[in-house]
Amino acid sequence: MPNTSAKSAKAIRAAARSAPASKSKGGPKLPGGGRIQWPIVGGVVVIVALVAALAVYLVPKYQQKADAQKFTPTADHKDPSTDIPGVVHKEYPAGLHVSATQRVAYDMTPPMGGPHDASWATCTGVVYGKAIRTENAVHSLEHGAVWIAYNPDKVTGSALDSLKDRVQGKPAMLMSPYPGLDHTVSLQSWGHQLKLDDPKDKRVGEFITALRLNQYTYPEVGADCANPTFDTDNPPAFDASAPGKDAIPMDGKGLQTDPSEMGGALPGGIPGIPVPSGGGQFVPGAGR
Repeated sequence: MPNTSAKSAKAIRAAARSAPASKSKGGPKLPGGGRIQWPIVGGVVVIVALVAALAVYLVPKYQQKADAQKFTPTADHKDPSTDIPGVVHKEYPAGLHVSATQRVAYDMTPPMGGPHDASWATCTGVVYGKAIRTENAVHSLEHGAVWIAYNPDKVTGSALDSLKDRVQGKPAMLMSPYPGLDHTVSLQSWGHQLKLDDPKDKRVGEFITALRLNQYTYPEVGADCANPTFDTDNPPAFDASAPGKDAIPMDGKGLQTDPSEMGGALPGGIPGIPVPSGGGQFVPGAGR
């Protein structure tokens, strides 16, 4: 009799060799016959994630640098604020001083130029906790400062902190609440104003870059922002009432221009401090 057991065993072995493997040690096959190399795939995923993370971090940095270059004043582009939507620009006479008891009939709220108090509000990166007298703040603008005024009923928490970060410790900057402001925040430099409803609007930074200490846009170039006679903890009070009939008009009629505050001249002395006989004084570290 034929050895059927031996034949059956050979048939089983042959079938096993010709049948596809149910499990592959090398993993799934690609269409071309190769196998997916999972370690390589994992490495690619990690690299892509790192590139994405770097992009998230670096792209805003490059954008900030590009914006800084775009809005930095130059001899060829003296007033970059003209490229910022919403900025209002007016021309005002400079060097017109009022007394501590006089008020000015300002044409803008908050004001951004015109007659002002002889004493300027300290603008060395001060964040005022109280609303300050506008006539003092306007003089700071004449020194090249940017004044951020905000509506205290609308700006709180992280929004307020974002504005403070723009100001604290920065040369030629000051910030104060402005009760009744018709917008959330208003930025002023001499003859320029920008009102916004979002304190984190990118135009806040653009305005500051374009106009803070921009030698082409403010009258008293070289003037100091420090004023030891101005009480930053208890500044002259803000007056929300309408100016009376005796208020000084915007053209400064009846006032004499202070020659020490004309463009190109050395700054005048600090109110309350004697001025050297040689004329105006220049304080090291002034506003620039």
